Amino acid sequence: MKHMRAIPLLAALVLATCFAVAPHAQAAENAPPYAGPLFDTHLHYNQEAWDGSTGPYPPAEALARMQRNNVTAIVANSRPNAGTQTLAAARETRAAGVTVVPFVRLYRNRDDYSNWFRDETIHDMVQAELARGTASGPYRGLGEFHLYDSANANGPVAKKLIALAERQKLAVLAHVDDVAIDLLMANAPSKGRDLRLIWAHTGIGGAPIERVQALLERYPLLMGELSYRPGLTCEGDRLCPEWRALILKYPERFMIGSDTWVNQRWSAYDEIMRGYRTWLGDLPPDVARRIAWGNAAALFDLR
Repeated sequence: MKHMRAIPLLAALVLATCFAVAPHAQAAENAPPYAGPLFDTHLHYNQEAWDGSTGPYPPAEALARMQRNNVTAIVANSRPNAGTQTLAAARETRAAGVTVVPFVRLYRNRDDYSNWFRDETIHDMVQAELARGTASGPYRGLGEFHLYDSANANGPVAKKLIALAERQKLAVLAHVDDVAIDLLMANAPSKGRDLRLIWAHTGIGGAPIERVQALLERYPLLMGELSYRPGLTCEGDRLCPEWRALILKYPERFMIGSDTWVNQRWSAYDEIMRGYRTWLGDLPPDVARRIAWGNAAALFDLR
């Protein structure tokens, strides 16, 4: 008889749990998109995008896309660095109210992608660019760079540039796997405690979320940029549960970016930013503001 009396109680508990969970799921599904400003922390203005004045996305067009999406600050880097110099100096940039945070890219051409980490002329080029600065002020970081083989993090020029970045308090935007994160950090004078490393895509190869969390715990200044991140969003462009949980656990460690590495990404710029606004709407407003703007603004001392 005791078991018979327990059945209605158990059923009531199950129903109560369902009704407790359902409103939260429905609220997330119906949450309005985030409507505040965006900081695009991974923007390329490569030669094929503008090519002087003949490319399909001259400064006026590129800035118009940012302005209509309320993108009010960008980390700009380009192949070659003339694209970043152009955005930093353009009157359209000032008119659009966009703050340019310039990075020195390590590529003069496509051949540099697979050789920069051992090419002393890249080191010389970086030094010259840092001395030159931009119309929007000094360079604030190095990258984006790629390491298709993580072992190349130990290349002689890679080691020198990581040490230089930490010494001069420059951020580093690195498209690498999780193994290379450890190698790059090991080459920093502080062994990763003081290196401001932005992990492009937070592991485009799909490093397990447990590994991402372990790296965030190990390196206090490691930041995750979320473009192209596999497994980030699920049905309806909403955050997958495990990523929502990780972001809520480390709300100060993630940022967003467009990664306009090819012109097709420029053509999809509106769609990319709408996608971010959709899943940012899943988050508590204060967390959404941090991911969308505040974390990057704090990193680069913007108001």
